Amino acid sequence: MTVPILNASGCLDALVAPDVARSLDVFVTKTITPEPRRGNPPVRIAETDHGMLNSIGLQGPGIDTFVAEHLPRLAELGTTLWVSVGGFSAEDFRRCCDELEGDERVAAIELNLSCPNVEEAPETAAELVAAARATTSKTLYAKLSPAQWDVAAAARAVVDAGADGLSLVNTIRGLALDPATMTPRLGLQVGGYSGPALKPVALACVHSCAAAVDVPIVGMGGVWSGLDALELVAAGASAVALGTVLFADPFAPARVRAELGAEVAARRHAIPSTALKTPLSR
Repeated sequence: MTVPILNASGCLDALVAPDVARSLDVFVTKTITPEPRRGNPPVRIAETDHGMLNSIGLQGPGIDTFVAEHLPRLAELGTTLWVSVGGFSAEDFRRCCDELEGDERVAAIELNLSCPNVEEAPETAAELVAAARATTSKTLYAKLSPAQWDVAAAARAVVDAGADGLSLVNTIRGLALDPATMTPRLGLQVGGYSGPALKPVALACVHSCAAAVDVPIVGMGGVWSGLDALELVAAGASAVALGTVLFADPFAPARVRAELGAEVAARRHAIPSTALKTPLSR
């Protein structure tokens, strides 16, 4: 059994750490928006006892500069490339997807429908997916938030709108206080929470969505070991993405892959027969 290993969007700069990117089966870019963004004011990152808060705010060069300057360098890595796109309206998603349509260097597009650090688009997630689907024939993955009552219903809605797969889950909003001043440690007070404590939330979402829709799922949230990855696969994921662990262990892709192989060999009888029933891309 082969489980593709990806990075969670925003957790790895492939141009700074190309060898780490090459150790992945798929590299996912940080989220690209139509226009350049400076991101949120500092402080942007705060460690907690069991994870990390971030409030980057979708800082990036904009889609035009990304395609002209960044994409050619990323393509030279030789790793399968997914581009994460985001925005603040259906038109933003449409524009980004239109710029990537027909570009053979891009294997798939991940739609960031759930960044907790910026304002949300007025349209529903399904409407954003529909706008992207009308613009591109590329494989589309919808990245959903765990902060909703019925994530399975959201999964059905985005798949009905044209999503080919799901990325589960994005970070969840959290707050950390400075123990001396009892004030928020992040510049915008709250941020997206990730790390080991997110794993039970991710498992629940993957499990619910796998039962609701028949599309591949990239499971992410709290993956630190091969056993963590195997749990996501057992819950219904077709692939696993590494996030916060990459900040602490740049060799995590190779290590987790090896540990996962050992865990599968030791527990083969416990692996669901439905695991990895569909490919990641069309």
